[in-house]
Amino acid sequence: MEPSPAKPPAGVSPRFWALLCAEPLKGSAVLDVGTGSGRLALALAPYCLRVVGIDRDAGAIEEATRRAKERRLTNVEFLAFDAEAPEDYDDVMGEFRHPGLIVAHLCVSDRIIENSSRSLEPGHTLAFVAFHADQWRETGRRSRFAYDEDQVCRVLTGCGFVVQHLEVEREVQHFDSVEAALAAAIGLAERWKTDGRWFHYVRFLEEGGRTLTHSHLVVTARKA
Repeated sequence: MEPSPAKPPAGVSPRFWALLCAEPLKGSAVLDVGTGSGRLALALAPYCLRVVGIDRDAGAIEEATRRAKERRLTNVEFLAFDAEAPEDYDDVMGEFRHPGLIVAHLCVSDRIIENSSRSLEPGHTLAFVAFHADQWRETGRRSRFAYDEDQVCRVLTGCGFVVQHLEVEREVQHFDSVEAALAAAIGLAERWKTDGRWFHYVRFLEEGGRTLTHSHLVVTARKA
């Protein structure tokens, strides 16, 4: 009997994991775009024929490779590779050429969607979690990697995909004080200070705001 997919890895939406597990993973070659330290790729590997994880962060790729060896997973490979650089991902898949499934967790752009379209054969799936336009709305600045529902549908349709599933997962944190709100965002402070978002968030708090919004799009789309 084939093993059943376990619970989602830490930090991965249970809804997204359920959508991935509903795909025909057995016998599939999977490409994990923006794999980081391999969290998603390593979780999928026991249920797939082959998994390739790519990321431009060489340090993260080294960590992912080490973790794969620790788990004795021989069907997963990690490559230092810029997901936005090529026109397709065929070269990274080796003998499998075209992936049966491409996944991306918080590493999505128009270029990645375009490359995925050129790499997938008709009927195969692109599944991803992307920042939603409401992500960190309290900072007054939308991430350049964020999409709203209409925008992501336009990009996918323009690249030859048919949207199968699209939903917004939103969590709004509420705080009792300015100090608690600042503490919740402290890990983002350095990045936000460089692009002006920290100033806007502090002003939002000074004007009485006490929230921080996390909002993601969960999407699956099939190549037409």
